[in-house]
Amino acid sequence: MSRHPEVMWAQRSDRIYLTVSLPDAKDVSVKSEPEGVFSFSAVGARGEPFSFGLELYESIVPEGSKVKIGLRNILCSVQKEKKGWWKRLLKSVEKPAPYIKVDWNKWCDEDEEESADSFAYDDDDNVGEEGSDDDDLLYLPDLEKARKAM
Repeated sequence: MSRHPEVMWAQRSDRIYLTVSLPDAKDVSVKSEPEGVFSFSAVGARGEPFSFGLELYESIVPEGSKVKIGLRNILCSVQKEKKGWWKRLLKSVEKPAPYIKVDWNKWCDEDEEESADSFAYDDDDNVGEEGSDDDDLLYLPDLEKARKAM
């Protein structure tokens, strides 16, 4: 039986960002379907299986989605089919599972989107592309950048 990793989410008008907290993950598989079905599976550091499936609020563009596997987490950038703000992450109106949480470090409101892009990762953060070893620390807020902005 598989377990659920912690999943943090945030959104922009054109994307959903999912951060899966799973250190030293192996055999990572991420699949998305146009109707908004998102599935994840991986093997943890001790060989235990982790998986979850989400039925997202609206349709997505699987070809526009990106995944970056880091040392501590897996970053997923999911492109929305229609630009706009979703009321919630999931189609269901029920309370989301306890392993799904809002990522307040990356979250911004509709009226803050342009100014908040400098603090949260977006399409320019090379999600899904190879980078330096420091890229694996994206989950932690960039405290130096935040201090300079104050």
